[in-house]
Amino acid sequence: MAVSPKKSPLKPGEILIGALLRVPTEAIFRRIVRELNEAGFEGLALPHIAVMRYPGPDGERPGVLAERAGISKQAMNRLLGSLEELGYLKRMDASTNGSARIVRFTRRGHAAWARIVESLREIEREWSAELGEKDFAQLKKLLVRVRESPLVR
Repeated sequence: MAVSPKKSPLKPGEILIGALLRVPTEAIFRRIVRELNEAGFEGLALPHIAVMRYPGPDGERPGVLAERAGISKQAMNRLLGSLEELGYLKRMDASTNGSARIVRFTRRGHAAWARIVESLREIEREWSAELGEKDFAQLKKLLVRVRESPLVR
């Protein structure tokens, strides 16, 4: 007995907001990793972006980073361990509570973070040139509105 394929709930050619936001985000993440590796920051891979993305891990607890990335604490701790082994960060006791741990960038981690910011600024320049300054400014303005709205809470 043949199973009939379900019809897609999407209309032909319809692209929903999730895909429209995901495609450039994934392209940015791939470019950041490539440019970091090319700049001598060896070992960094796409999964590390869960830790290294805005606003960055410096001074945060691993549990906060896991929640922010939408992954388990165990998965975050594996990523943090990998980044520690590569020399980008270290986990240490929080000064106020010996049982709590926080993440701190090493000198190499700060340099990688600065390179990420540099890459993002270049991407913004390129997108502004591609879309035009006015449209790019409007895109950023709308995305900031969405970011600050209850829609993303």
